[in-house]
Amino acid sequence: MRESSEARRQRILAVTASRGTVKVSDLAEELDVSIVTIRRDVEELARLGKLRRGHGVARSLTPVEQPEPRQAANGSIALVVPERHTYLYETMNGARKTLEEAGMRVVLHIAPQVRGAERPIVEKALTESVQGLLMAPRWRTSEEETEDDWLADTGVPTVLMERRPSGGLRAMNSVCSDHWYGMYLAVKHLTDLGHRRIVLAARDDSPTARVLRRAFAEISAGLEDAVTVRSSPDDTELADVLRAHRATAAVLHGDEDALMLVQQLMRAGVDVPGMCSVVSYDDVVASLGSIPLTAVAPPKTEVGKVAAELLLRKLKGEVTAAERVELLPALKIRSSTERLTVS
Repeated sequence: MRESSEARRQRILAVTASRGTVKVSDLAEELDVSIVTIRRDVEELARLGKLRRGHGVARSLTPVEQPEPRQAANGSIALVVPERHTYLYETMNGARKTLEEAGMRVVLHIAPQVRGAERPIVEKALTESVQGLLMAPRWRTSEEETEDDWLADTGVPTVLMERRPSGGLRAMNSVCSDHWYGMYLAVKHLTDLGHRRIVLAARDDSPTARVLRRAFAEISAGLEDAVTVRSSPDDTELADVLRAHRATAAVLHGDEDALMLVQQLMRAGVDVPGMCSVVSYDDVVASLGSIPLTAVAPPKTEVGKVAAELLLRKLKGEVTAAERVELLPALKIRSSTERLTVS
């Protein structure tokens, strides 16, 4: 039997009274009626002075006392990320949201761009009733990756984000993107479009960059003229490098370098993508250029979310063995790549 409008409106009042503010879309789903119907009900109840109507929400006339957020019984979660690292900030926010939804208190620590900066930060955090640790070390060089064996013995459940542990850290919990597969997506996309002379321009100052350089060398081994060059803010004329290699396509890590390359090519009269296709690796701001960039998009936010979920399971004792999780990137095809028409 269909519920009467009066009964439905009483349920709306009960829900708003218990929650304080409720989305109209949520009410429609819970009461199994259309949004239009709920909107009319809310308007009528507001006219009668029984609730307040906002933009897409219904509000109780009396404030609802909100319970204090659930706190970790024995402390907080320390979240450590490098400063000025937009990519990892997306990962950080994915972790933070998941932890806060689970009732955990998150304490953020920003590590400056100084070698060894993370260790004193972590040691200080561990003196402040930290229950668990989520961390993304900067690791500018391969040597730095081997210097952080101390992370294997923090004394609290620890999960690395967007880092694949090796050496003495191999047994640590970690969640990261499968960057080999991400590079495979980029190269396959370009070769499917007919490109064989491809340049990878990547820095060598992060674990991701080093994985991408190794992956490109392996994946492009059979191509006619695939080369890897270094990219940095000092390489102001990367377009000249592409011209010297007669490249018809380029893959760049990351977005800012790729956007700058497109600007250089356009100034040099090189049409993108008509004369040179460009793929960016990161997809943080790749879509914002005058020519939106085709980009490999690692699951940045999801890495943080899964890392936080793994840490929560560790805290509950549901995970005893170390886990290493890799998530697959996706390819976002935009305007900066097209099929090769001339060799």
